Amino acid sequence: MSGFLEIKDSCTGCGICVKTCPVHALSINDVKKAVVSEDCTLCSICVDSCPFESLAVHHSFGGNKEELAKYSGILVLCEMRNGSPDRSTYELIGEARKLSAGEKEVSVLVITDDASGAVEKLIQSGADKVIKAVHKSFKHFSTEPWNSVLTHVIKEYHPEIVLAAATTTGRDVMPRVSKSLDTGLTADCTELRIDPDSGMLMQTRPAFGGNIMATIVCDRTRPQMSTVRPGVMKPMEPDTSRTGEIVELEITAEMVKNRSQVLEFIPTAGDEVDITEAEIVISGGRGMKNPENFDLLHDLAHLLGGTVGASRAAVDNGWIEYPRQVGQTGKTVQPATYLAVGISGAIQHRVGMQSSDVIYAVNKDRDASIFEFCTEGFVGDLFEIIPALVKEIEKRRK
Repeated sequence: MSGFLEIKDSCTGCGICVKTCPVHALSINDVKKAVVSEDCTLCSICVDSCPFESLAVHHSFGGNKEELAKYSGILVLCEMRNGSPDRSTYELIGEARKLSAGEKEVSVLVITDDASGAVEKLIQSGADKVIKAVHKSFKHFSTEPWNSVLTHVIKEYHPEIVLAAATTTGRDVMPRVSKSLDTGLTADCTELRIDPDSGMLMQTRPAFGGNIMATIVCDRTRPQMSTVRPGVMKPMEPDTSRTGEIVELEITAEMVKNRSQVLEFIPTAGDEVDITEAEIVISGGRGMKNPENFDLLHDLAHLLGGTVGASRAAVDNGWIEYPRQVGQTGKTVQPATYLAVGISGAIQHRVGMQSSDVIYAVNKDRDASIFEFCTEGFVGDLFEIIPALVKEIEKRRK
């Protein structure tokens, strides 16, 4: 972004702007007019301070209408887990199909060492085109190669919109790509829509600690880039009759150049899965009272084949690790069954789990907010209810 500071004829040379400029880029000349130097950063502080409205900042942005018109379609960045596309990828494809309204091509970029198990699934799930970037060095994520490949694909295919999951991978690579392309990026979106009048992508995300929801528009540059919170969007039902185009990307030496090396990949130990992938999530809140009591939830999760989540209060108290946090400042989940234990149900937690198919709640406070939107609620002492539930399940399985 560039531009200039305009000094209007109404300037009286009072010098107020000179005193307020933080970089000392303004001075008063012999004819009592303000003069700006090349040190100006276009911060606009002087504009706000001028009582005569004699100053104005004019920004110039890259991308005229002709250049913007070259971009079309939606590109989704695929993440692979154990040889298959991650659930977040299917969610993004489903959202891309909604945004496209049947008028925009939906493409998916797969960066991997083996795409054989991915292409057909991606097309069946809504992709019109799958771009395969296959190389042995792409087995595990590494920032520089992914940045090179994604930047190359965007420059070659000119997608109007680029979507990635707001995972550690998406949060890493997308800012680098947006900077290299000198375009905008909205992070951690929870809602996307196309404005019917302007055709722009309206990108909504939490701001100021989740106290407001901000909608952001990238109206002067392309592509419009977003990372989307996993678990918020809904994937399409797979259609085995769908067909699509498959493109083999030629991998150059520049794309595989990497100043770092992955020495070892260590998956999460134990039988606990990522809470965003689990079909059953059992979350504990402030009512758990201490970290040792989370063992009750782990026992129940093991019996049901689920995993344990938590509210922010439990995480902030150090009772359980942050990757298990559900809510505005944690992860968004969409399990088939969600059990909230000792959780009040504040809006910050609700937005992270309200899309669950079935929500059960256990709380001794009958006026707790969680009871306002759960499927079934149980008022009582969790330290009596959960052990009794575990005992009953074990009894029925004998």
